[in-house]
Amino acid sequence: MTDLFTRAERWLADDPDPVTHDELRALLDRRDEAALADRFDARLELGIAGLRGVLGAGPNRMNRAVVIRTTAGLCAYLLAKLPDAAERGVVVGYDGRHMSRRFALDTAAVIAAAGITAHVFEEVAPTPLTAYAVKHLRAAAGVMVTASHNPPEYNGYKAYWEDGAQIIPPQDEGIAAAIDAVPSVASVAREEHGARVKPVPAEVTEAYVTAVRALSPEQGRHTPLTMVYTALHGVGNALATLVLARWGVVHSVPEQSEPDGKFPTVAFPNPEEKGALDLSYALAKRVGADIILANDPDADRLAVAVPRGDGWAQLSGNDVGVLLGHHLLTEGDLSGDRLVAMSIVSSPLLGVIAKRLGVRCEETLTGFKWIANRAMEVEAATGARFVFGYEEALGYSVGSLVRDKDGVSAAYVAAGLASALKTKGETLSSRLEAIHREYGFFASGQRSVTARGADGMAAIAATMKAFRERPLTALGGLGVVATRDYQTGVRTDAGGAAAPIGLPPSNVIAYELEGGSRVMLRPSGTEPKIKFYFDVREEIAAGEAYAEGAARAQRKMQAAIEEFTRESQARGGL
Repeated sequence: MTDLFTRAERWLADDPDPVTHDELRALLDRRDEAALADRFDARLELGIAGLRGVLGAGPNRMNRAVVIRTTAGLCAYLLAKLPDAAERGVVVGYDGRHMSRRFALDTAAVIAAAGITAHVFEEVAPTPLTAYAVKHLRAAAGVMVTASHNPPEYNGYKAYWEDGAQIIPPQDEGIAAAIDAVPSVASVAREEHGARVKPVPAEVTEAYVTAVRALSPEQGRHTPLTMVYTALHGVGNALATLVLARWGVVHSVPEQSEPDGKFPTVAFPNPEEKGALDLSYALAKRVGADIILANDPDADRLAVAVPRGDGWAQLSGNDVGVLLGHHLLTEGDLSGDRLVAMSIVSSPLLGVIAKRLGVRCEETLTGFKWIANRAMEVEAATGARFVFGYEEALGYSVGSLVRDKDGVSAAYVAAGLASALKTKGETLSSRLEAIHREYGFFASGQRSVTARGADGMAAIAATMKAFRERPLTALGGLGVVATRDYQTGVRTDAGGAAAPIGLPPSNVIAYELEGGSRVMLRPSGTEPKIKFYFDVREEIAAGEAYAEGAARAQRKMQAAIEEFTRESQARGGL
């Protein structure tokens, strides 16, 4: 443990923040080995969504020292790879979380001192607006300080490349190496005030709003909606309510409309979590709303809820993805070679729809950076026009306006669809039923197991190892047609024939089942969890009540979840 204390003392001497300095000093004074090991035996790395972690002292926490070192590495890499990076600059945005503005100011100060222009939002900004600004200003890169929908004690740091998409290999690897080469925080120059720190022009937001308003196929006749919107104490309220007004009257949940890093009205600031939309439901009942639209705190995700019976029902991320994807593929500009993309853990239904309509469909690894970058690759190689991308965790991208998920533009298109359907006497629910009847019903579900600490990580690793050593052969009475191991990059069918998957390596295993069903497992990239995904395909017979077919699919899915849970526990204990 001597080495642990030595490393902590070195960090302490280099820490520019008196708050985290005092926190670490207290841990050292009381010789708290467990707490120190948690902070120093690992470090935050550029993962699925950049850096993300609990606020606090040490390399395995989000703090000013980590932000300064990371930005120094980013600047060194930019200057080495892009000759005009200094002139083009880096966009810096931030959300309303604790320390977000301080981290953004540190980021801008390091950028400016490196001789690079820093385009800094003067106020909090949604993540999609920051990503858009990178493209609009022709910047060399972008940084967004946010932990998205994580709990209040978290913060994070997302990096964008010059194309407006999140960094992927080799950029992340090159930046990580440049970070490692930073000798100390004290050695990193900072220039907080100077000619190279410039505010992002107001016209960037104006251009974004204009572009969003052009996205929906429904630009003609429509029936006004009564909408409820919530920003969940985040930064989406101003932009979202502005664009949504095109479709009717917007009632913003007042208790949640302003940024508040404490997130006082929700247990967890994620619109997927139980209870997160309770205030929205109450307001919707009072105003007689047609639809509820919710962004997460940095407004890159969208949740949608619809009337059902005497109450409200939240649509799943897959439901919204299928509704938006189908809408954009069957309305508006249907010309040319078109492309949709989705993550491997999203419902296969959009792929079925795309195939039927003769539209290209690409599957990518989990994380929207893969969707955006794959879309650009296919566009460049084939000339196809990217129409829509989504992942089941409430992330959607409409066209190429933003090369990341965008909860504001997705809300605009969703409301436009609901307005058009209302004109025809239909609803989002009735449209979803029609899609399921035509293309097949996919019941999708998840099971997540949280496993914290070193023991939890070991249990997750053991579970993945056990399934690789003893692959699944059947589930729910359905035989395994093929096994996909994304870590080795190989798909092996039941007869033993192997073929390359064609995606970057990732710790994911998928089992294709008879009839188009499947099960998948992967460790989370942002939380101490292992996640299991289930998709059960069921055909609804002509004349059969929709509720009966849906219930049958749900029963089969639940049985599959229970059976797979037993298999998982037998193999790895999770």
